[in-house]
Amino acid sequence: MYIPEHFSVEDPAALHALVRAHPLGALVTHGAGGLDANHIPFELEVAADGQATLLAHVARKNPVWRDARDGDEVLVVFRADDAYISPNWYPSKHEFHQQVPTWNYLVVHAHGRIRIRDDEKFVRGVVARLTRAHEKSQPKPWKMTDSAPEYIDAMLREIVGVQVDVTRLVGKAKLSQNKDRRDLESAARGVLAAGAVELGERMMACARDGKPG
Repeated sequence: MYIPEHFSVEDPAALHALVRAHPLGALVTHGAGGLDANHIPFELEVAADGQATLLAHVARKNPVWRDARDGDEVLVVFRADDAYISPNWYPSKHEFHQQVPTWNYLVVHAHGRIRIRDDEKFVRGVVARLTRAHEKSQPKPWKMTDSAPEYIDAMLREIVGVQVDVTRLVGKAKLSQNKDRRDLESAARGVLAAGAVELGERMMACARDGKPG
């Protein structure tokens, strides 16, 4: 990924936060069948020493877990908010007519090595934690124990665990921070009006603090 210096996000805490807020990652593998991409919700674990691990599961019928081998290099792409940026949103455009359209976005690329975890204990743990994380906002959170044990056991047999040991995290926040403050603030208002709230708020904070956040 091409990252000009002013768009780079290097703070591990900020990268981890973005992954946790947008856990649906595109797992890119390169196996015998060539390049493949699978869109999977991941759980991020960070050890005390800073080592990051991504945990997930795929359907047993999905060929990715047979095509990818333990130790293969993989890429997982996490994307947050994005929005088109019109040149008309920049005040300087109306004075000098030297702006062009662009697209702003927030992404994290997790480079790592994959491990296939075809064992019931691992899969059950991943499913349980993902369920708790994503059901907690519901009025009445669903629990695995809400279903008959034999049904859950049968469902778990139909999925396979995936673990990615992260070797490198790369973040990019393209927020128009290479523009003058008035242009950045005006573009942020345009993005907010277009409904990309997370991106617009980050752009506004960048205009205020001078940091991509």
